[in-house]
Amino acid sequence: MIIGNKKFENYTYVMAIVNLTPDSFYEGSRNTEYTVLKTCERAIKEGASVIDIGAQSTRPGYVEVSADEEISRFERPLRLIKENFGIPVSADTYFSKSAKAALELGADMINDVWGLTHDEDMAEIIAKHKASVCIMHNAKKPLEGDIWNPVMSFLKDSVSLALGAGIEKDKICLDGGIGFAKNREQNLELLNGYDRLSALGYPLLLGTSRKSLFGGNIADRLPQTLESTRLAAKYKTLFVRVHDVKENVRAVEEYYEHC
Repeated sequence: MIIGNKKFENYTYVMAIVNLTPDSFYEGSRNTEYTVLKTCERAIKEGASVIDIGAQSTRPGYVEVSADEEISRFERPLRLIKENFGIPVSADTYFSKSAKAALELGADMINDVWGLTHDEDMAEIIAKHKASVCIMHNAKKPLEGDIWNPVMSFLKDSVSLALGAGIEKDKICLDGGIGFAKNREQNLELLNGYDRLSALGYPLLLGTSRKSLFGGNIADRLPQTLESTRLAAKYKTLFVRVHDVKENVRAVEEYYEHC
């Protein structure tokens, strides 16, 4: 897969979560324009291959903010990141207005938790800027019964939207949407069978970092997160999106050293 001027293949790369929100579920990931450079510098030194900035929380029970509010939160931080580092940057948004602003500021990828379905202009905006996209599964109502057919069908349809708009095939990756429209048992089933999504023919991104499927307190979920990262490496997942860069980079390195 290509993001910006870099090609990613044959490994499991770490994407660092850099939230620009006051309400993201993990307090340790929250940043402002005054802390973002230090946070990104540390993430890069610890081995992050991509920075993923988010200006809207999508935690359970979140209150949506407007595209204009998103833009006001990420505009200066994104500019600072692009001015100071050469690392590819992903912008986490489902609004085409926010995506357009982020891409014009130099973002290389849009990470859309609604898989191009929330905003009908999203795919076209991404294609116009020759950007990359992460398409995540989501649903308005919690899934019931078998999860694989709705997840696979949604992702397949969203890929068709992307290709139809002109997004290049080698700039697409897929995310099964762990933690979205699924209960704990369904999330665990998806995680343990994550390699089944590879049948769609695109590289995968796994986002499980410190999520509630692991139970317990947020502060105590790093060991389970690292187990899921090792599983991602086993399944040849291209990216893991995480809060704790150093530990997850090491988990990937240890897997590849011993496989």
